Amino acid sequence: MSDESEVQQHIQIEASKLGNKLFRNNSGAYKDATGRVVFYGLGVVSSQQNKYFKSSDLIGFTPIVITPEMVGRKLAVFTACEVKKTKWKYAATEREIAQKKFLDVVKMNGGIALFANSIESYKKAIIDFIFMR
Repeated sequence: MSDESEVQQHIQIEASKLGNKLFRNNSGAYKDATGRVVFYGLGVVSSQQNKYFKSSDLIGFTPIVITPEMVGRKLAVFTACEVKKTKWKYAATEREIAQKKFLDVVKMNGGIALFANSIESYKKAIIDFIFMR
């Protein structure tokens, strides 16, 4: 069984082979030298908000060549990938629900968003998006 970190590394390598750009989105909070809490990561504005809405582990874009009617212009489609260990199954935990909310917002706005526990699950989501499955 591969842990989440290993799956993430494999997905990033495969994404690169496909021409996709995915970047690690570290997120969390820490206290600075003055004692002020500093939040970091995409969309992290408070610990309360972070309980209900969590941005994905990998954030980036998938280049898509659009139809000839649009002069073959290439677009970068926002891509969010929440990485899980190999044998992971969605269980609707509080954390997973918060992660899914972020993924749903990306999808509703035309992006590619997925939970992935393998290279295969990542590639399937990209192919399904490209071919509008």
